[in-house]
Formats: sequence, structure tokens, C-alpha cells
Amino acid sequence: MYKTLTALSISSALALSGACFAVDYSDDIRKNDYKWMTLNVMQSIDNKIPFGFQDDTYFEMEFGGRSGWLDLYGYLDVFDLFNSSQSDRNKPEGSDDFADNFFFKFAPRLSIDGMTGKDLSFGPVQELYISTVTNVGDNALFEHYIGIGSDVQVPWFGKIGLNTYARYVRENFGADNEGDWDGYMVSTNWFKPWYTLSGGHFITYQGYIDYKFGASKISDDVNRTTTALEWFNGIYYHTPQWAFGYGAKYYHNMALFKDGGFAGDTTGWGHYLSVNYKF
Repeated sequence: MYKTLTALSISSALALSGACFAVDYSDDIRKNDYKWMTLNVMQSIDNKIPFGFQDDTYFEMEFGGRSGWLDLYGYLDVFDLFNSSQSDRNKPEGSDDFADNFFFKFAPRLSIDGMTGKDLSFGPVQELYISTVTNVGDNALFEHYIGIGSDVQVPWFGKIGLNTYARYVRENFGADNEGDWDGYMVSTNWFKPWYTLSGGHFITYQGYIDYKFGASKISDDVNRTTTALEWFNGIYYHTPQWAFGYGAKYYHNMALFKDGGFAGDTTGWGHYLSVNYKF
């Protein structure tokens, strides 16, 4: 299933023909600048985070924008917002069990078109990037990705991001690939307004696919796997100041932990509820 989904995303983006939607930076490098930030309260339900962290109410600061040749996306999650004993992230007083306090994703992309002043568009590909991602957890996770990215026009969705990365593992819960390049990731993301109401209100279908593969240096570990998938599908109701959403997320061997191994349940569907305040 996960191979099919990724193949469809890539093939639909690259196999299209038609007009080229180029981004012209020859006259003004900053003409497409923008920025945004939201403060979100999230409820995860039966998600497949390794080590049993399935249900939690947490705070998320999400941000992004464009400044010249720099395209930016990121978020910071702070778990167990209400210090609740009902949360899987909660650490009872005096307990020796570990529980992550935060997760940070930082994903800047450097526009090759913007840095060179050249129009590098072709077919449905409107812009090219040097793409990076850094993922940090406060309990033995620290990984970097670097590769080539693009903005691509596809039918109905409009512009989507499509990126391919190599993965460097700095920390990985003590795995054998720490300190090495190991594996790759193909990712795509979209934000599709599909129904507009009055007063600036609208409904979106937004989400992403992250497919990791080729992690050969952990292939001999019975508790880990060389491939993993995350596929998020969100329906959000937006007002000028707020957004309210539901997301269904499919996991397959989340974070390259084999389903049913020492990390627990890492495959299946999870659910998210969200209330977002927009800056």
C-alpha cells in the first residue's frame, strides 16, 4: 500500500504535461515573501508513535513562510499539555520511565531559482530547491535530511511540495546507524482549499506523505525495518482567525520501528483533532 501511494504521488507530479508555472525572480527576489504562524492544541487518538505514545493532548507551534530565496516550514510540539495522568506521555512523580517532552521539526528549503536568478522550471515543475529537514526529540532522536526539492503543479491539488532526501543519523535510540548516512526519504505535502464560504471561511484538504526507505545499516535488527510510511489526511475548517481540524493518519513501521517489536504498535491508523489560532 505505502509503495503504491508514494509511486502515485511521484508519477502524477512528474508525468504531467502542459503549461509551466514558473516563478520569476529576475526583477525582485522578495516579491513572493510571506509568513504565517499558528498556535495549536492537538489531541492524538490511537496514533502509532513508537513505545506506546498513542493518546495525548499537546501544544504545537507551527510556522512557515518565504523570505527571498529561503522557504521555511517547521513546528514544535510540547507534549502532555495538562500534565494529565490520562496521557501516554505523562511521567508520574517518582517514576523511572522516560517520556519525551517535545519534538521539533525544522525544514528550510533554499531556492535554486532564487539564488541563481535563473528560471529552472520545466513541465509542471515550477521551482527547484536544496531541501533539508532536521528532526529532534529530547530523548535520543536527532536526524538530518538533505536533498533536492521542488514545487510542482498537479491537477486539482494545485501546487504541492515534492522532495527527495538522503538521511544522516545523529542519534537514533542507540541504533547501529548512529553517526552514519543511512537511508532516504521521499516526501510530498499539499494544502488544497476545496470549498469556499462567505466571510473568508473555507474548507481544506491538507496533508503529507513521508516515505523512508533504504536504511540498510539497521536491516539486521529484528526490531527495526528499512522502510516506513506516514500518510496524513486532514480536513480543516478555516476562519480568518481560527482553524478546526480532523486528521486521519496511516502509519507503516513508524520511524523505522518494526510493528510488534520492542517499540510496540507502529502500523495502522491514528486520529488527530486540532484547534488552531492564527497569527
